Amino acid sequence: MSSAHYQALEPQTSDEDNEDIERRSHHPRCTATASAPSSMVRKGGVGRRRCLLPLVGGALCFIAFCYLTLSGETRSALGLGGSTEDSEEESHHGLDSIHFRPLNESLHICSENLEDHRQFLQDKPRSDYGQLPVIYFVTPTYPRREQIPELTRLAHTLLHIPRLHWLVADDQEKCNNFIDTLLNRFGIPFTHLMSPMPSKFRNEKPAPRGVANRRAALQYLRQHNLTNGVLYFGDDDNTYDLQLFSEIRNTQRVSMFPVGLIADYGVSGPVVRKGKVVAFLDSWVAGRRWPVDMAGFAVNLEYMAQYPYVNMPYKPGYEEDLFLRSIGLKMDMIEPRGNNCTDILVWHTQTKSKKLGMIRLESKYLDDRSNLGALLLNLKLMGVASTTENEGRNALISKNGKEKPHSIILS
Repeated sequence: MSSAHYQALEPQTSDEDNEDIERRSHHPRCTATASAPSSMVRKGGVGRRRCLLPLVGGALCFIAFCYLTLSGETRSALGLGGSTEDSEEESHHGLDSIHFRPLNESLHICSENLEDHRQFLQDKPRSDYGQLPVIYFVTPTYPRREQIPELTRLAHTLLHIPRLHWLVADDQEKCNNFIDTLLNRFGIPFTHLMSPMPSKFRNEKPAPRGVANRRAALQYLRQHNLTNGVLYFGDDDNTYDLQLFSEIRNTQRVSMFPVGLIADYGVSGPVVRKGKVVAFLDSWVAGRRWPVDMAGFAVNLEYMAQYPYVNMPYKPGYEEDLFLRSIGLKMDMIEPRGNNCTDILVWHTQTKSKKLGMIRLESKYLDDRSNLGALLLNLKLMGVASTTENEGRNALISKNGKEKPHSIILS
């Protein structure tokens, strides 16, 4: 599922920009001018008060200037409060208050299997990996005809990864039993969540797709107090190099790496100098402090647990940025992965979705006289195709290169 790049919205100012604007708008203007001596003689006491006003104004101006120019640490040491972090937090909440919602989702678990039924992983017994941190791989998904094949393809990547818990969050109003059966078949520890998008967002263009799913997964992690492991958001239509999982498993706070096939540049990721992340390369900045793709970072759960208001907003294009802000990320915390962000270990390979297939075939031929009844039922359960008796052209059934009437083949 794509989440990071949409048609450009109105550029949004960063927290630093907001702080600069706030300083300029509240800085006192010290332009008072002393009254003429003749005025003081004529007005007596009033004149003396006018003389004092510029002095008081000047003193207030000096105090305000000193307050604004002191560092957050200095103000804190002097007992003045108002640290830089506080200012950033106030700006952050003011900036996003419309789109942020507390994590209060009602969690609905369709099915869950916490046991790993795979006996061997990468030619080693599963027990050999017992000390590794768990990767919580969060996959948002939604009903479409490509859903089951994409989950199947992703599962055959994850089958190679030890110590992984797959959180599959489905944007549906009811649990999909076919997905339950599918996930159980692979033997990977999993949790299948039902996480429909709130109806008020469904008609937005673009809609905040995948947000309710990821919020449900964040809620699951918090409710289960899971703090030992690493969180990664992995869409079901991406392509993953197995090396990626080794790279992110030991994330201490937040690790980052480039993602291929993103927007105009074909890549999005950190700029690294001397082993440190210093900036970002992305063709759509739009005021985002962290212009990265959802697949381009991993988060240590113990670090994330320090931030009780961790969140992801219903704001298309800004989900990654505001999520990373909600966990207090700073540039010097980022751990570059993928050979100092020179290797592409994940690709944003979006599958182009098509409409549900329609097969016109009389219901009397969907019995057990041929395989078609069971085959088409499975396709319907997967959301790939459906049958109809009165729409479109009759289903083509051929033999020896020629179309044959249904009655000849199926009766």
